[in-house]
Amino acid sequence: MQLKTSPHPRSRKRPARVRPKRRSRLALILPLLCLSLWVGYRKTQALLLRPDAMLVLGGSPDREVFAAEFARQHPHLDIWVSSGSNPEYAEWVFDQAGISPERIHLDYQAVDTVSNFTTLVDELQARKIDSVYLITSEDHMRRAQVIGEIILGSRNISFKPIAVPSTREPEPIEKAVRDGARAVLWLATGRTGTTLSRWLPPKTQLPPDS
Repeated sequence: MQLKTSPHPRSRKRPARVRPKRRSRLALILPLLCLSLWVGYRKTQALLLRPDAMLVLGGSPDREVFAAEFARQHPHLDIWVSSGSNPEYAEWVFDQAGISPERIHLDYQAVDTVSNFTTLVDELQARKIDSVYLITSEDHMRRAQVIGEIILGSRNISFKPIAVPSTREPEPIEKAVRDGARAVLWLATGRTGTTLSRWLPPKTQLPPDS
């Protein structure tokens, strides 16, 4: 008796599997690529911006001196100074530069960098300002940009960074990460999380905000 043999199944090509190492590389590269593209886009956008106002972050009198000179070169712009020097000194600096008091808005609600933005963003939006020059010290600019992207961006307000020259060392990146988290917290809860650094382990405690 002849045995019948079943036909040999056709060999099928198996889909190529992505090796674990490749997957981990892709998982690392893709977010970095997206971030690079986003940063590049924002830098290009900033170059093309023609801001409607100036936002000066308090913390150093040099920023107001710089802003007064910058305001002379941009006579059509109003100036918001968030928790800067005392009113007498600030008004004197702008007066010496020949800046009309009607252009100057001194605000003292902010207690730190995050609240520099949260206390003024709604007023800027109410005045239909959709872009600003963001003026602060060079060493402080990275953190200010992180916060600005989140808080100003939440109101569709763009900004063009203008750094005041500084001899100080750049701030640790941990401060930018911490305040970025606080900015997100403000969007979600309306609170700025001023006590957030207290929850960090002792070795990661950061210097006080400026």
